[in-house]
Amino acid sequence: MGRNLARNLARNGFRVAVHNRTTSKAEALVDEFGDEGDLTLARSLEDLVGALERPRRIIVMVKAGEGTDAVLDELAPLLDEGDVVADAGNAHFHDTMRRHEALARKGIRFAGVGVSGGEVGALEGPSIMPGCDGDTYAEIGPFLEVISAHVDDEPCCTLIGPDGSGHFVKMVHNGIEYADMQLIGESVDLLRRLVHLEPADVAEVVRGWNDTELESYLVEITAEVLAHTDAETGRPFVDVVRDAAEQKGTGRWTVQTALDLGVPVTAIAEATMARAVSGDTTRRDAVREALAAPEEDPAVADDPGLDPDDLRAALYAAKVVAYAQGLDMVRAGSAEHGWDVELADLPRIWRDGCIIRARLLADITDALEEHPDAPSLLATPDFAAAVTERLPALRRVVAAGVAAGVPLPVFSSVLAYLDALRAERLPAALVQGLRDYFGAHTYERVDREGTFHTPWAGDRVEVDAG
Repeated sequence: MGRNLARNLARNGFRVAVHNRTTSKAEALVDEFGDEGDLTLARSLEDLVGALERPRRIIVMVKAGEGTDAVLDELAPLLDEGDVVADAGNAHFHDTMRRHEALARKGIRFAGVGVSGGEVGALEGPSIMPGCDGDTYAEIGPFLEVISAHVDDEPCCTLIGPDGSGHFVKMVHNGIEYADMQLIGESVDLLRRLVHLEPADVAEVVRGWNDTELESYLVEITAEVLAHTDAETGRPFVDVVRDAAEQKGTGRWTVQTALDLGVPVTAIAEATMARAVSGDTTRRDAVREALAAPEEDPAVADDPGLDPDDLRAALYAAKVVAYAQGLDMVRAGSAEHGWDVELADLPRIWRDGCIIRARLLADITDALEEHPDAPSLLATPDFAAAVTERLPALRRVVAAGVAAGVPLPVFSSVLAYLDALRAERLPAALVQGLRDYFGAHTYERVDREGTFHTPWAGDRVEVDAG
């Protein structure tokens, strides 16, 4: 992605000096694409710094973690006060906050820049999520906005907030991406296992979805992957790929951070766990042998109980919930760290360039702009109506999958989440009673203010614990 970001900048008329610790890679970039714009080879960091006008603006895109720290440690002594360094890798937002503070003490301005779109997006226009001070954005914002994707002449780039906010939002973006991909995967699994469609036939169904409210990049490429045939075996490509999904860490970070914030992101969490289950192949093999699945019920085979129209409706509702949970998390993170993130900016800059770009995002932007004080996207009138209308279909889809033994971790979690939000009473009342019984953790009442405790081992006469 760093290579293509450099080309994108050069294509847009900016003078770009490029450096890589493996000099041959930077040489190859300049040799192959030097005619696209003003690309200059820097054989060392000293050469890179010397090639730039002050205030210098440097984009770092290396492996997150120790690799980024190593580059910054080597780069910082070469810079002057007022220079700007932008980390465009997938850094953890806490690392970004630490680096921002450390470089600020040296007078160096630092930006944590979330970039989504993959290699193609980096070249043709990604979605960009910068987190930095306003004066820093004044230096790098014009460059980032030019090279970002554009919708209706609006850049898919805006200042998210200070220090770690940009990488925080990118982390949540990736968490939503996890949920979206798992939901699509579960949908395809249902069509294959219950409707008994071959991958090429499922591809046609999914391709049709892209002409509906489900239109998105991920749905589009799902059809392409399903339609692809393995050249070596002649089998459907998806049937020769090992069913063990990998992850680079942003999904786990999202779930861990959501737990710290106390925000339920159940769709993202289950999607992350689904990848972990898929990769645990030794345990899967052992349990599959020990808990052999019964042969398929002929009644299920003859009548799978799955209506493809229900599935389409359920997928839309579940996607809305995944976005709603992600936005809830951003709201909580912004409040926790004092970032003042404008939620409506996020779906606006995700409309193009990024992996989760979708028609749905324009509607989410409108809903957040019209109802900025709504406690959840699900509480805005249009989305409340849309999810309510599709809830019976979601219920039927989950029931059909459960009856047939098809694992639907994210679809099931979405249904449970919606039912929990809609319930008049939850079993948490009993949980609070149990906690008070064994740990004197106290509880609140529905009929009067205050905090109370019942001496369960004593006379059980309630006392005011305030």
